[in-house]
Amino acid sequence: MSKGKVIGASMGNCVHVAGAAHFLNIAEDEGYEAVFLGPAVSVDELIESIETHKPVIVGLGYRLTPENGVIIAHELIEKSAKLSHKPVWVFGGTAPVAEKMRELNFFDVIFDGTDDIDDSITFLRTGKLPEKSGAELFAADLVGRLAQKNPYPLLRHHFGLPSYDETLAGIKEIAESRVLDVISLGIDQNTQQYFFRPDERKPEMDGAGGVPVYDTEGFARLKEASQHGNYPLMRCYSGTADVMRLAKVLNDTIANAWCAVPLCWYNELDGRGDRPIKTSIEEAQALIAFHGKNGPYGLKGIPVELNEPHHWGLRDAHDTMSVAMSYISAYNAKRFGVSDYISQYMFNVPSSLSFSMDLAKAMAQIELTESLASSDFRVYRQTRAGLPFLSGDAAVAKGQLAATTALQMNVRPHIIHVVGFSEALHAATPEVIIESCKIVRGVVRSTLSGNADAVNDSRIKERRDELITEANYLLDFIKNEYADSSDDPLADASVLADCIKRGILDAPHIVKKGDFQGTLQTRVKDGKCVAWNNMNAEKQSSDGHVMSERVRLEKLTGKVKKEAV
Repeated sequence: MSKGKVIGASMGNCVHVAGAAHFLNIAEDEGYEAVFLGPAVSVDELIESIETHKPVIVGLGYRLTPENGVIIAHELIEKSAKLSHKPVWVFGGTAPVAEKMRELNFFDVIFDGTDDIDDSITFLRTGKLPEKSGAELFAADLVGRLAQKNPYPLLRHHFGLPSYDETLAGIKEIAESRVLDVISLGIDQNTQQYFFRPDERKPEMDGAGGVPVYDTEGFARLKEASQHGNYPLMRCYSGTADVMRLAKVLNDTIANAWCAVPLCWYNELDGRGDRPIKTSIEEAQALIAFHGKNGPYGLKGIPVELNEPHHWGLRDAHDTMSVAMSYISAYNAKRFGVSDYISQYMFNVPSSLSFSMDLAKAMAQIELTESLASSDFRVYRQTRAGLPFLSGDAAVAKGQLAATTALQMNVRPHIIHVVGFSEALHAATPEVIIESCKIVRGVVRSTLSGNADAVNDSRIKERRDELITEANYLLDFIKNEYADSSDDPLADASVLADCIKRGILDAPHIVKKGDFQGTLQTRVKDGKCVAWNNMNAEKQSSDGHVMSERVRLEKLTGKVKKEAV
């Protein structure tokens, strides 16, 4: 059923109709009936059309000299007073023209070119603009906010400065800018590890890697600072100790929009904690289950992100490993009761991947991950730039941020985790975050309704299929290798820990000593990160060749994959 008619035109002597036509396209997508009058429409023509069509909204554009536009607007004000039908008046134009139109106090809504697609969508859905609305306009939970912004992706950015007061002020500044939907609170390592054991905090490490938070009131004040502008959601990574207790604090204080937890890390493996791998996996699974069964969304629970695959990629694991870990992550989320799952795809890791092969890897990850989707397990795509990708030259980094965002838009993400262009220089300040979000928003605006069709490139599809085949071999090997000792190997903490120690799950940056016996070496070859068999390592030669998973695992274990059981 139509929501009513929307008339669009450029008025007077203005022939620039792109803005009006685009607004009408969005209106049609939102269920309105569009009536396009075209360029240079006189006031008399417009009045006659309004009387004929009885529109609920009239959208007018003018992009020429402001003073001339004012003359036409005065004529419109005078003649519209006699209309029997009163529509909502919308104006769109350049900033100087928009400023003059505001002075007339005639138009109900004015767009001045600094607005974005989601502003138009919000207006057409609610009759309000975000900048003139309060908290009631914005959903306070992730799933609701995604629905409100669809098809525009939510933007998320990490923020946490060494100074608590500067972080507090920065959150308010970011919220008031209205460019960010989710503030991902970055807490320092002391808070992640010793929040419940303050006597063990290391004073010299306060502020290392994020904002120090000492008590629940500290979290609550940070949340309160976000209640401005577009009322962004707030979320925080899980801790590296006492994870269940901290999860409850985050839910109670910042209404944690979703839980993000790695499956195999934040332990002895990476030094971000001292837990044994098996223990940390068991605690991660318990944390997943807690969020899957509890939370502010009734029986659906709190959404969960397993930021696992890119941990392997950042440590130079080959593409197959990242694809397989995407599946294992989603499998564990579903197995432990998550209803709304956020699957993160970090592009540009390693940073020397070609864009085409990087996209192929993401497509393979998506296909395996979403093979698990069902009515009670909904999967949302979250993309981001790689941490090592951005240059230390700010101007170059801004170009890279735009380029990787355009690449990410090929997979139509629900959430874009924006990485500030200053990443290689310093922690992102509010100014950097706001500018980075504006860069990303500009790319989204240009690609949302029709990006280049890279996903159908034959080379990309061939690599995607190759990675799916290789990842499935690895997954089947694990399931068959441990079939006699586990009912569910891919969700068994003992199995996963053993796979890491044996090198079945491996990355070159994992230090090989003690229990860790992996042998994986990788290279970037033809834009792909591949497992590499350095046949002449003892001769310090660079000769070698790419290894398939069958060859890698047979070389490592002396076994080939058994037949499926």
